[in-house]
Amino acid sequence: MPVHRPGSVRRRLLAPLVAAGLTVLSLALPASARSADVPQRGSATMGMGVLAHDGQSGTPSSSDATQTEGVDVASYQGNVAWSTLWGSGVKWAYTKATEGTYYTNPYFAQQYNGSYNVGMIRGAYHFATPDTTSGATQANYFVDHGGGWSGDGRTLPGALDIEWNPYGAACYGKTQSGMVTWIRDFLNQYKARTGRDAVIYTATSWWTQCTGNYGGFATTNPLWIARYASDPGTLPAGWAYYTMWQYTSSGPTVGDHDKFNGAYDRLQALANG
Repeated sequence: MPVHRPGSVRRRLLAPLVAAGLTVLSLALPASARSADVPQRGSATMGMGVLAHDGQSGTPSSSDATQTEGVDVASYQGNVAWSTLWGSGVKWAYTKATEGTYYTNPYFAQQYNGSYNVGMIRGAYHFATPDTTSGATQANYFVDHGGGWSGDGRTLPGALDIEWNPYGAACYGKTQSGMVTWIRDFLNQYKARTGRDAVIYTATSWWTQCTGNYGGFATTNPLWIARYASDPGTLPAGWAYYTMWQYTSSGPTVGDHDKFNGAYDRLQALANG
């Protein structure tokens, strides 16, 4: 005859009820709590999808006097040590200002003004979420929350960060033609508000997948290419050269380092328009 240890029958009887309760609890949780892989809205940063989708294959082999070092920052970096970066040779910086129409960077003032105050040429960027609102609506939100431009000689045109969707499908549920239309609406509205053509930050692989490698913006909008390698690689269609290149997410002080494809006087020319 089998011997039942005390409590074993009770545990077997309760097990299905406990499992059912955990299932109900799981379904009651928000999707963000059930899936640890999906970040919180607002937390996206420039280049956060590069390593996962394109990987990393080295860094530029040496400094180039015809290129000018820069950085890009967002809220997760907190109060940035701008004087340290300036002392290391960084001459320009972009700060995340907005995402969609639901987020503004709480560290924007320290980061945007702090870079300017140590002598850098600075700009702001917007992380695009084409699945939430229209391009024109997001351009207005960006301009209204720090993404404008002034002809002071040290403010760069705003940048549109358009890359892999960290919250869902890579192309935000849009067709290639639909994505091109969304981007065009953003760019047109940004120029209408500021008088400047926005910089486009993207990766060639994403651009090819989600816009069909559209080349129609190359004559007006500077390209900021994302590629963590020893060279920027093949550029998206239409652009014969890049204006900026994000080449690593593991550089000194803030991690995300970039090169402007020109000497300092050409960076000043871009700021001046």
